Parts: sequence; C-alpha cells; structure tokens
Amino acid sequence: MAESTETLNLKEFQLHEKDTGSADVQVALLTRRIEHLTEHLKTNRKDHSSRRGLLKMVAQRRSLLDYLSKTEGDRYKKLIDKLNLRK
Repeated sequence: MAESTETLNLKEFQLHEKDTGSADVQVALLTRRIEHLTEHLKTNRKDHSSRRGLLKMVAQRRSLLDYLSKTEGDRYKKLIDKLNLRK
C-alpha cells in the first residue's frame, strides 16, 4: 500500500515513530486544514459556518504555538520555519 503525501509530511514533525499528539504534529495538521479551508472560502464567500470553524482552528493553532514557545523555544522556531508561518 502506497503512503499518501499527508503521511510523509507528517513524519517530519513527529518526535518519534508513533507520535500523533505532540504539539508539533497538531500544529502541522491544523495548518494543513486551515490552508484547505482558506481555499474553500475563497470560492464560497458566504459560507459563514466554515469561516467560524476556520477561526476556531486558527485560535487552537495559536494556543498550541504559544505553549510551544513558552516550553520548547527551539522546537517552536524549527516548526515555524518548516511551516513558513512567520516572516
């Protein structure tokens, strides 16, 4: 069975082989979902329920990034660079 590109992208954020819940992995997954939903909202401007979901995901990602920056500053900086979230 061939691995999907999502699985391959996820491996670079995992801390160990079976890591699915660390803040790094969660931020990467949220970023992917945010990008997809942003594209959806570009074509469906009146989809306000999806916009609300997008705002909730962005807030969740922000809180995870805040947690990482306070506890593991080096992991935070590497994650930001990998995901191109800051300039």
